[in-house]
Amino acid sequence: MKAIIPVAGIGSRLRPHTHTQPKALVPVAGKPILGHIIDSLKEVGINEFIFVIGYLGDKIQSYVIEKYPELNKHFVVQAQKEGIGHAIWTAKEFVDANDQLLIVLGDTIFDVHLNEFINLPFSAIGVKKVEDPRNFGVVETDDEGFITRLVEKPIIPKSNMAMVGLYKIKEGKLLMNTLDENIKNNLRTYNEFQLTDALMHMVEKGAKIKSFKVEEWYDCGKKEVLLATNAMLLSRQDLKESYAFNNTIIIPPVSIAANCRIQNSIIGPNVSIGENTYVDHSILENSIIGSFSQLEDVVLQDSLVGSDASLKGLSQSLNLGDSTEISFS
Repeated sequence: MKAIIPVAGIGSRLRPHTHTQPKALVPVAGKPILGHIIDSLKEVGINEFIFVIGYLGDKIQSYVIEKYPELNKHFVVQAQKEGIGHAIWTAKEFVDANDQLLIVLGDTIFDVHLNEFINLPFSAIGVKKVEDPRNFGVVETDDEGFITRLVEKPIIPKSNMAMVGLYKIKEGKLLMNTLDENIKNNLRTYNEFQLTDALMHMVEKGAKIKSFKVEEWYDCGKKEVLLATNAMLLSRQDLKESYAFNNTIIIPPVSIAANCRIQNSIIGPNVSIGENTYVDHSILENSIIGSFSQLEDVVLQDSLVGSDASLKGLSQSLNLGDSTEISFS
Protein backbone atom coordinates (compact mmCIF):
# COMPACT_ATOMS: atom_id res chain seq x y z
CA MET A 1 0.00 0.00 0.00
CA LYS A 2 1.23 3.47 -0.93
CA ALA A 3 0.41 6.64 0.97
CA ILE A 4 -0.33 9.88 -0.90
CA ILE A 5 -0.09 13.00 1.26
CA PRO A 6 -1.07 16.32 -0.34
CA VAL A 7 0.90 19.15 1.32
CA ALA A 8 0.77 21.85 -1.35
CA GLY A 9 -1.65 24.24 0.39
CA ILE A 10 -0.80 27.84 1.26
CA GLY A 11 -2.40 27.72 4.72
CA SER A 12 -3.87 31.23 4.61
CA ARG A 13 -5.92 30.70 7.79
CA LEU A 14 -2.73 30.19 9.80
CA ARG A 15 -0.95 33.35 8.71
CA PRO A 16 1.45 34.86 9.71
CA HIS A 17 2.95 31.46 10.63
CA THR A 18 2.60 30.14 7.08
CA HIS A 19 4.40 33.10 5.52
CA THR A 20 7.69 31.36 6.28
CA GLN A 21 6.78 27.66 6.52
CA PRO A 22 4.18 25.36 4.98
CA LYS A 23 1.16 24.52 7.11
CA ALA A 24 2.19 20.86 7.40
CA LEU A 25 5.40 21.90 9.20
CA VAL A 26 3.70 24.01 11.87
CA PRO A 27 4.73 22.36 15.16
CA VAL A 28 2.24 20.71 17.48
CA ALA A 29 3.05 18.65 20.59
CA GLY A 30 6.77 18.71 19.92
CA LYS A 31 6.95 18.04 16.17
CA PRO A 32 5.38 19.19 12.90
CA ILE A 33 1.88 18.10 11.90
CA LEU A 34 3.40 16.12 9.04
CA GLY A 35 5.69 14.26 11.45
CA HIS A 36 2.70 13.01 13.43
CA ILE A 37 1.04 11.81 10.22
CA ILE A 38 4.13 10.00 8.92
CA ASP A 39 4.77 8.34 12.28
CA SER A 40 1.19 7.05 12.53
CA LEU A 41 1.36 5.57 9.03
CA LYS A 42 4.75 3.97 9.66
CA GLU A 43 3.32 2.29 12.76
CA VAL A 44 0.80 0.38 10.63
CA GLY A 45 3.39 -0.71 8.08
CA ILE A 46 3.18 1.95 5.37
CA ASN A 47 6.68 2.48 3.96
CA GLU A 48 6.15 4.11 0.55
CA PHE A 49 5.06 7.72 0.53
CA ILE A 50 4.18 10.17 -2.24
CA PHE A 51 4.20 13.81 -1.13
CA VAL A 52 2.38 16.33 -3.31
CA ILE A 53 4.21 19.60 -2.69
CA GLY A 54 3.78 23.17 -3.85
CA TYR A 55 4.02 26.30 -1.69
CA LEU A 56 7.38 26.22 0.14
CA GLY A 57 7.69 22.62 -1.02
CA ASP A 58 11.47 22.64 -0.68
CA LYS A 59 11.00 22.87 3.09
CA ILE A 60 8.68 19.85 3.08
CA GLN A 61 11.20 17.91 1.02
CA SER A 62 14.13 18.87 3.25
CA TYR A 63 12.21 17.93 6.41
CA VAL A 64 11.20 14.51 5.12
CA ILE A 65 14.65 13.69 3.74
CA GLU A 66 16.38 14.75 6.96
CA LYS A 67 13.98 13.23 9.50
CA TYR A 68 12.94 10.09 7.60
CA PRO A 69 15.93 8.94 5.54
CA GLU A 70 14.69 5.34 5.66
CA LEU A 71 11.41 6.03 3.85
CA ASN A 72 10.76 5.03 0.26
CA LYS A 73 9.58 8.50 -0.78
CA HIS A 74 8.66 10.46 -3.88
CA PHE A 75 7.87 14.14 -4.35
CA VAL A 76 5.62 15.57 -7.04
CA VAL A 77 4.84 19.24 -7.57
CA GLN A 78 1.31 20.60 -7.94
CA ALA A 79 2.25 23.72 -9.85
CA GLN A 80 -1.28 25.13 -9.97
CA LYS A 81 -3.75 24.79 -7.10
CA GLU A 82 -6.78 23.24 -8.76
CA GLY A 83 -8.24 21.12 -5.97
CA ILE A 84 -7.50 17.98 -3.98
CA GLY A 85 -8.47 15.78 -6.90
CA HIS A 86 -5.91 17.51 -9.07
CA ALA A 87 -3.29 17.15 -6.32
CA ILE A 88 -3.85 13.38 -6.14
CA TRP A 89 -3.79 13.13 -9.95
CA THR A 90 -0.28 14.64 -10.06
CA ALA A 91 0.98 11.46 -8.32
CA LYS A 92 -0.34 9.17 -11.09
CA GLU A 93 3.10 8.18 -12.44
CA PHE A 94 3.85 6.41 -9.15
CA VAL A 95 0.60 4.40 -9.07
CA ASP A 96 0.76 0.96 -10.69
CA ALA A 97 -2.09 -1.27 -11.85
CA ASN A 98 -2.49 -3.25 -8.61
CA ASP A 99 -1.63 -0.54 -6.09
CA GLN A 100 -3.80 0.19 -3.09
CA LEU A 101 -3.66 3.77 -1.88
CA LEU A 102 -3.98 5.45 1.48
CA ILE A 103 -4.71 9.16 1.02
CA VAL A 104 -4.24 11.41 4.05
CA LEU A 105 -4.55 15.18 3.94
CA GLY A 106 -1.30 16.69 5.19
CA ASP A 107 -2.82 19.11 7.70
CA THR A 108 -5.14 16.71 9.52
CA ILE A 109 -4.67 14.62 12.67
CA PHE A 110 -7.02 11.66 13.16
CA ASP A 111 -8.28 9.74 16.16
CA VAL A 112 -8.93 6.46 14.40
CA HIS A 113 -8.14 2.73 14.58
CA LEU A 114 -5.86 2.93 11.56
CA ASN A 115 -5.03 -0.78 11.42
CA GLU A 116 -8.72 -1.64 11.27
CA PHE A 117 -9.25 0.97 8.58
CA ILE A 118 -6.51 -0.15 6.21
CA ASN A 119 -7.35 -3.85 6.65
CA LEU A 120 -10.95 -3.46 5.48
CA PRO A 121 -11.66 -5.71 2.46
CA PHE A 122 -13.17 -2.76 0.59
CA SER A 123 -12.19 0.77 -0.26
CA ALA A 124 -13.19 3.07 2.59
CA ILE A 125 -13.60 6.72 3.51
CA GLY A 126 -13.25 8.16 7.00
CA VAL A 127 -16.41 10.03 8.04
CA LYS A 128 -17.84 11.79 11.06
CA LYS A 129 -21.22 13.29 11.83
CA VAL A 130 -21.16 17.11 11.81
CA GLU A 131 -23.71 19.76 12.68
CA ASP A 132 -23.40 21.72 9.42
CA PRO A 133 -22.32 19.50 6.52
CA ARG A 134 -22.51 22.27 3.91
CA ASN A 135 -18.79 23.01 4.29
CA PHE A 136 -17.68 19.42 3.70
CA GLY A 137 -17.77 16.61 1.24
CA VAL A 138 -20.74 14.52 2.33
CA VAL A 139 -21.55 10.81 1.89
CA GLU A 140 -24.85 8.98 1.73
CA THR A 141 -24.87 5.26 2.54
CA ASP A 142 -27.09 2.20 2.36
CA ASP A 143 -28.07 0.11 5.39
CA GLU A 144 -24.76 -1.77 5.31
CA GLY A 145 -22.65 1.38 5.31
CA PHE A 146 -21.67 1.25 1.64
CA ILE A 147 -21.57 4.64 -0.02
CA THR A 148 -24.25 5.33 -2.60
CA ARG A 149 -23.57 9.03 -3.21
CA LEU A 150 -20.88 11.62 -2.53
CA VAL A 151 -21.39 15.37 -2.89
CA GLU A 152 -18.89 18.18 -2.36
CA LYS A 153 -20.27 20.99 -0.15
CA PRO A 154 -23.95 20.37 -0.90
CA ILE A 155 -26.29 23.36 -0.68
CA ILE A 156 -29.07 21.13 0.66
CA PRO A 157 -27.35 18.16 2.37
CA LYS A 158 -29.17 14.84 2.51
CA SER A 159 -26.70 13.51 5.05
CA ASN A 160 -24.65 14.91 7.93
CA MET A 161 -21.79 12.43 7.50
CA ALA A 162 -18.75 14.46 6.44
CA MET A 163 -15.57 13.15 4.86
CA VAL A 164 -12.61 13.97 7.08
CA GLY A 165 -9.67 13.60 4.68
CA LEU A 166 -8.80 9.91 5.14
CA TYR A 167 -9.26 7.50 2.21
CA LYS A 168 -8.31 3.87 1.59
CA ILE A 169 -8.60 3.03 -2.11
CA LYS A 170 -8.19 -0.61 -3.21
CA GLU A 171 -8.51 0.30 -6.89
CA GLY A 172 -5.74 2.88 -7.08
CA LYS A 173 -5.41 2.80 -10.84
CA LEU A 174 -9.18 3.18 -11.29
CA LEU A 175 -9.10 6.30 -9.14
CA MET A 176 -6.29 7.77 -11.23
CA ASN A 177 -8.08 6.95 -14.47
CA THR A 178 -11.26 8.55 -13.18
CA LEU A 179 -9.39 11.69 -12.13
CA ASP A 180 -7.73 11.73 -15.55
CA GLU A 181 -11.15 11.63 -17.25
CA ASN A 182 -12.44 14.50 -15.10
CA ILE A 183 -9.40 16.65 -15.82
CA LYS A 184 -9.40 15.94 -19.56
CA ASN A 185 -13.11 16.82 -19.72
CA ASN A 186 -12.69 19.82 -17.37
CA LEU A 187 -15.32 18.47 -14.95
CA ARG A 188 -15.08 20.82 -11.98
CA THR A 189 -17.08 21.56 -8.86
CA TYR A 190 -16.64 24.99 -7.30
CA ASN A 191 -14.07 25.60 -10.04
CA GLU A 192 -11.79 22.82 -8.82
CA PHE A 193 -11.15 19.18 -9.62
CA GLN A 194 -12.62 17.43 -6.60
CA LEU A 195 -11.60 14.05 -5.23
CA THR A 196 -15.24 13.71 -4.19
CA ASP A 197 -16.40 13.76 -7.82
CA ALA A 198 -13.87 11.10 -8.84
CA LEU A 199 -14.96 8.84 -5.99
CA MET A 200 -18.61 9.28 -7.03
CA HIS A 201 -17.73 8.23 -10.56
CA MET A 202 -15.96 5.15 -9.13
CA VAL A 203 -19.17 4.21 -7.30
CA GLU A 204 -21.12 4.69 -10.53
CA LYS A 205 -18.69 2.28 -12.22
CA GLY A 206 -19.36 -0.37 -9.58
CA ALA A 207 -16.62 0.22 -7.01
CA LYS A 208 -17.59 -0.75 -3.44
CA ILE A 209 -16.63 1.97 -0.98
CA LYS A 210 -17.54 1.73 2.69
CA SER A 211 -17.92 4.53 5.21
CA PHE A 212 -15.74 4.26 8.31
CA LYS A 213 -16.55 6.37 11.36
CA VAL A 214 -13.60 8.10 13.03
CA GLU A 215 -13.66 9.07 16.68
CA GLU A 216 -12.41 12.59 16.01
CA TRP A 217 -10.38 14.57 13.53
CA TYR A 218 -8.50 17.82 13.75
CA ASP A 219 -8.17 20.00 10.66
CA CYS A 220 -5.17 22.03 11.81
CA GLY A 221 -5.83 24.97 9.53
CA LYS A 222 -6.98 27.33 12.29
CA LYS A 223 -5.35 28.48 15.52
CA GLU A 224 -8.11 27.15 17.78
CA VAL A 225 -7.98 23.68 16.23
CA LEU A 226 -4.19 23.63 16.29
CA LEU A 227 -4.18 24.37 20.02
CA ALA A 228 -6.85 21.73 20.67
CA THR A 229 -4.76 19.23 18.71
CA ASN A 230 -1.68 20.16 20.72
CA ALA A 231 -3.55 19.56 23.99
CA MET A 232 -4.97 16.24 22.77
CA LEU A 233 -1.61 14.90 21.58
CA LEU A 234 0.20 16.02 24.73
CA SER A 235 -2.39 14.26 26.88
CA ARG A 236 -1.73 11.00 25.02
CA GLN A 237 2.05 11.10 24.96
CA ASP A 238 4.01 9.16 27.53
CA LEU A 239 5.93 12.19 28.77
CA LYS A 240 8.32 10.70 31.29
CA GLU A 241 10.90 13.47 31.09
CA SER A 242 11.09 15.67 34.17
CA TYR A 243 12.10 19.29 33.70
CA ALA A 244 14.20 21.25 36.17
CA PHE A 245 14.36 24.98 35.54
CA ASN A 246 15.31 27.71 37.97
CA ASN A 247 12.40 28.97 40.09
CA THR A 248 9.89 27.55 37.63
CA ILE A 249 6.71 25.51 38.04
CA ILE A 250 5.87 22.96 35.33
CA ILE A 251 2.22 21.89 35.07
CA PRO A 252 1.94 18.84 32.79
CA PRO A 253 1.35 17.93 30.09
CA VAL A 254 4.04 19.97 28.38
CA SER A 255 6.70 19.39 25.74
CA ILE A 256 9.91 21.40 26.05
CA ALA A 257 12.61 20.85 23.44
CA ALA A 258 16.35 20.78 23.98
CA ASN A 259 18.50 23.72 25.03
CA CYS A 260 15.69 25.90 26.37
CA ARG A 261 16.44 28.39 29.16
CA ILE A 262 13.45 28.95 31.42
CA GLN A 263 13.39 30.74 34.75
CA ASN A 264 11.00 32.48 37.13
CA SER A 265 7.99 31.17 35.19
CA ILE A 266 4.92 28.94 35.23
CA ILE A 267 4.64 26.63 32.21
CA GLY A 268 1.53 24.57 31.46
CA PRO A 269 -0.69 22.83 31.09
CA ASN A 270 -0.82 22.05 27.35
CA VAL A 271 2.29 23.98 26.32
CA SER A 272 4.81 23.04 23.62
CA ILE A 273 8.08 24.96 23.39
CA GLY A 274 10.61 24.60 20.57
CA GLU A 275 14.35 24.27 20.99
CA ASN A 276 16.68 27.05 22.15
CA THR A 277 13.87 29.26 23.44
CA TYR A 278 14.34 31.64 26.38
CA VAL A 279 11.48 32.30 28.83
CA ASP A 280 11.73 34.56 31.90
CA HIS A 281 9.12 35.91 34.34
CA SER A 282 6.28 34.54 32.25
CA ILE A 283 3.15 32.43 32.53
CA LEU A 284 2.32 30.18 29.57
CA GLU A 285 -0.82 28.07 29.27
CA ASN A 286 -2.38 26.19 26.36
CA SER A 287 0.11 27.63 23.88
CA ILE A 288 2.64 26.66 21.24
CA ILE A 289 5.98 28.52 21.22
CA GLY A 290 8.43 28.15 18.35
CA SER A 291 12.19 27.62 18.44
CA PHE A 292 14.81 30.30 19.11
CA SER A 293 12.22 32.68 20.58
CA GLN A 294 12.48 35.02 23.54
CA LEU A 295 9.62 35.71 25.96
CA GLU A 296 9.99 37.99 28.97
CA ASP A 297 7.35 39.35 31.35
CA VAL A 298 4.40 37.94 29.43
CA VAL A 299 1.22 36.09 30.30
CA LEU A 300 0.03 33.99 27.38
CA GLN A 301 -3.04 31.81 27.08
CA ASP A 302 -4.34 30.14 23.91
CA SER A 303 -1.49 31.58 21.86
CA LEU A 304 0.76 30.71 18.94
CA VAL A 305 4.23 32.24 18.83
CA GLY A 306 6.46 31.47 15.87
CA SER A 307 10.17 30.76 15.77
CA ASP A 308 12.73 33.55 16.19
CA ALA A 309 10.07 35.75 17.81
CA SER A 310 10.66 38.22 20.61
CA LEU A 311 7.96 39.36 23.02
CA LYS A 312 8.46 41.48 26.12
CA GLY A 313 5.21 42.08 27.88
CA LEU A 314 5.10 44.92 30.35
CA SER A 315 6.59 47.65 28.18
CA GLN A 316 4.27 46.81 25.28
CA SER A 317 6.90 47.86 22.78
CA LEU A 318 6.10 45.61 19.84
CA ASN A 319 7.83 44.84 16.56
CA LEU A 320 5.42 42.63 14.58
CA GLY A 321 5.46 41.28 11.06
CA ASP A 322 2.76 41.31 8.41
CA SER A 323 -0.61 39.69 9.16
CA THR A 324 0.17 39.27 12.86
CA GLU A 325 -2.78 38.85 15.21
CA ILE A 326 -2.50 40.16 18.80
CA SER A 327 -5.19 40.07 21.50
CA PHE A 328 -4.64 41.55 24.97
CA SER A 329 -8.10 40.51 26.18
